[in-house]
Amino acid sequence: LLHSLMALRTEFGFRLTAAHFNHCLRGDESDGDETFVRALCRKWEIPLSVGRGDVAAYAAAHGLSIEEAARALRYAFLLSQPGYIALAHHADDQVETVLINLLRGTGLKGLCAMAPRQDRLLRPFLTVTGSEIGAYVKENSLPYREDSSNGLDEALRNRLRHHVMPLLKEENPKLAENLSAMALRLRQDEEALGQEAESSVERLQAMPPALRGRA
Repeated sequence: LLHSLMALRTEFGFRLTAAHFNHCLRGDESDGDETFVRALCRKWEIPLSVGRGDVAAYAAAHGLSIEEAARALRYAFLLSQPGYIALAHHADDQVETVLINLLRGTGLKGLCAMAPRQDRLLRPFLTVTGSEIGAYVKENSLPYREDSSNGLDEALRNRLRHHVMPLLKEENPKLAENLSAMALRLRQDEEALGQEAESSVERLQAMPPALRGRA
């Protein structure tokens, strides 16, 4: 994400900074991630803001899962930064989110999954697959690190990624592209229906009480 934004900043005229949040969950590995990001930003001459948080303590104090606590602290840090915040969620992440919402029970809003733009949050990779990102990394010889916890089956998202997604992709290799496109189309439906519902509420409120009750 950072590399691609570097290539675009001159064309679109924006100032680019990086932000990294250390969740302090994996000891030396977490600190190694932070060190890696610091070194990369120095090499690429990108200003960097770093945050840290005790996710485990926050989860225990607020009755949250580790995933929920990590997300809460990470987004609080990111949203404390100025300007727009670009996130690297991609099409495979979008599909996993759709499946998670389906398993938990959802309506139209849940099938929309993550928004390409949500206030100051931008997700420019939502229609790009993980394999396409991997090819970009290889083509540009980019250094990277893997989060070892992604290999564990403790989180539902990881279990879907390891065991369910491969089966679905055997049936439809274009699963990520198709479902991420579906989520974007359904988001248009959700927004249109939401706007219509709001206007309906206004019409109901404008009715005389007797007519409103009958309606």
